[in-house]
Amino acid sequence: MNPMSYKGHAARIEYSDEDGLFIGHIAGIRDVVGFHGESVAALRQAFREAVDDYLDACARIGKSPQKPYSRKLSLRLEPMLHASVAVKAELANKSINQWVVDVLTRETHA
Repeated sequence: MNPMSYKGHAARIEYSDEDGLFIGHIAGIRDVVGFHGESVAALRQAFREAVDDYLDACARIGKSPQKPYSRKLSLRLEPMLHASVAVKAELANKSINQWVVDVLTRETHA
């Protein structure tokens, strides 16, 4: 499943059967920004409005909006696992970084 995204932000979405609503929050930031909708279309619109409102509020108060992710991921691996990853990457004729990106992309879209 592909996440709902807008202007570099992703949505964490749940469904409340009790309320009959999809309820979402902007994922990956410490600020709590929520939104909801009765349909996917309404939820998507509410998400976009929430992101725009968040960015506007940050600009008004002079605060830098939190970035969801930096694109950097630091891992600590056991030496044998690191060696195995390096061999797999070399056999695939890729850098370790590209091999890991490919594996993570495949696994997150499975």
